[in-house]
Amino acid sequence: MTSKNTKYIDVEAADYASGYKLCLTFSDGTKRIVDFEPFLRRATHPDLAKYRSMRRFKSFQVHDGNLMWGDYEMIFPVMDLYSGEI
Repeated sequence: MTSKNTKYIDVEAADYASGYKLCLTFSDGTKRIVDFEPFLRRATHPDLAKYRSMRRFKSFQVHDGNLMWGDYEMIFPVMDLYSGEI
């Protein structure tokens, strides 16, 4: 059971900033720049490592309140994005 005051945070918009950084806007109005470079540099799985290509990295989309790449190939928990720690 959830309270009437419970708020869910979604990603409302994502804009390319620079390098592997995106400016994310959340449903509560918070804006945060998230740097995906450290995560991508550590990624060893080919499905994730391919997003080191800038062309592929820039192919992100916001779908149903989530930031994602491909067909859910790369997606992050919204609260991790909100805190800026992925």
